[in-house]
Amino acid sequence: MSSTERLPREVWVIVVANFVIAIGFGLVAPALPSFARSFDVSVAAASIVVSAFALTRLAFAPVSGRLVTRLGERRVYLTGVSIVAVATGACAFTDHYWQLVACRGVGGIGSTMFTVSGIGLLIHLTPEHLRGKASGLWGTSFLLGNVAGPLVGGGLITISLRAPFLVYAASLMVAVGLVWFFLRKSTLIAPSGNNPANVMPLREALRDSGYRAALTSSFANGWAVFGVRVSLVPLFVAEVLHRDGAFAGTALSVFAAGNVVMLLVSGRLSDRVGRKPLVLAGLLVSAAGTIWFGFTGTVTEFLVATAVAGLGTGLLTPPQQAAVADVIGESRGGQVLATFQMVADVGAILGPVVAGLLADRLSFGWAFLIGGVLAVAAAVAWLPARETSPRLARTPRSAQTPLSPQCHGAPDGPLSGEPVK
Repeated sequence: MSSTERLPREVWVIVVANFVIAIGFGLVAPALPSFARSFDVSVAAASIVVSAFALTRLAFAPVSGRLVTRLGERRVYLTGVSIVAVATGACAFTDHYWQLVACRGVGGIGSTMFTVSGIGLLIHLTPEHLRGKASGLWGTSFLLGNVAGPLVGGGLITISLRAPFLVYAASLMVAVGLVWFFLRKSTLIAPSGNNPANVMPLREALRDSGYRAALTSSFANGWAVFGVRVSLVPLFVAEVLHRDGAFAGTALSVFAAGNVVMLLVSGRLSDRVGRKPLVLAGLLVSAAGTIWFGFTGTVTEFLVATAVAGLGTGLLTPPQQAAVADVIGESRGGQVLATFQMVADVGAILGPVVAGLLADRLSFGWAFLIGGVLAVAAAVAWLPARETSPRLARTPRSAQTPLSPQCHGAPDGPLSGEPVK
C-alpha cells in the first residue's frame, strides 16, 4: 500500500472527538483552582481538587484495561466520556468543597476509561503502515484543543466560575454523539465480548523489548512534561527571570508550538524510517532542552530552550505510541494500553513533587537536570530494544517474543476487527 494512502474515516472521527474533548479540558483548567478557592479553602486544598482527578485516573487504569478487553473499545470509550460529562456538569452545581472533590474524582475514572479505549480504537482502526501518521494526528488534535480551550475558558470565567464546567459537559456530549453516530455501523470494529484467543496478556507484552522501552520513555515524558513544563516553568519565569505570569503563558505556548510542528512530521516519518530512531532522537532533544532550562539567564535563551524541548516531545510522542500499537498488533490489549498510560500518569504525579523539592532544597537547575537525565536514561533503555515497525523490523516479533496460546495476532497485517492504531 502507498504510504500516502488515506486514513479510514473512523480515525478522523476519533481525532475530531479528541479535539472537542481537549477544548473542554482547556475550558475548565483555568477556572478549577479559583472555583475551589471560592469555597474558602487553602491553596493546598484547592490543589487536591486537581490531584483527585489524576489519582483516580491512575487507580482505575487497570480496571479500564479489563473493561476494554471484556466490553470492547467503543463501548468503554462512550461510557467513559459520558461519565466525565456528567461529573463535570455536576461540578457546576456543587455547594460544598467535598462535593467538588468527589465529582472530580469520578471524572478521573471516566477519563482513564476513554483515554485507554480511545488509544485502542485508534490502534485498531488504522492500517499498520499509517500508525505513526494517525498517532501524530491524535496528539496534534489534543494539543490544539488544549491551546484553544483556555482562550475560550478565560472569557467564560468573566461570566461565572461555574460556566466552564457546563460548557465542558456539553462539549463532551457532542463528542459522545459524534463517535456513536459515525462509528455505530463501522465494519472496522469487531463485536465486543470475551475472546481470549485475541487478547494479549500484559506478561506477553512485557517480554517484548520494544514495549518495555516504551514504558520507560512514557514515564520520562510524563515526568518531564508535567513535572517540569507545567509545575516548574511558571515558577522559574517568576523567580529567576523575574517576569510575570503572562510571560509564563507565552513560554508554554512556545513549547506547544514546537510540539505541534514536530507531531505530524514525526508521525509520518516513523512510518517510513521506523519508530526507534525517532524515539531516540526525541528523547535526546527533549533532554537537551530540559537540562538547558536550568542554565538559561535571559528571556531569549529561555524561549529557545523551551522551543527545543517542545520539538523533542513532538518528535518522541507519535513513534512511541505507534511502537505500542505494533506490539499489540491484531490482539486486544486493554491491560497493555492501561499499563502504558499508567506509567505516564505516575511520572506526571511524581514529577511535580520531586521537581518541587529539588528546586526548594537545591536549585531549579538540579530539578531540570534530573528531568533531562530521566529522558537520557529512557534513551539508553531504547538502545537494545527491537524496531517494532512490522514493515522495517529485521526480526519477526515471533522470533523475539514467544507468544502464548492466547495470542494469535499476526503483527504484519492491518489490525482486524478491533480498534487499531
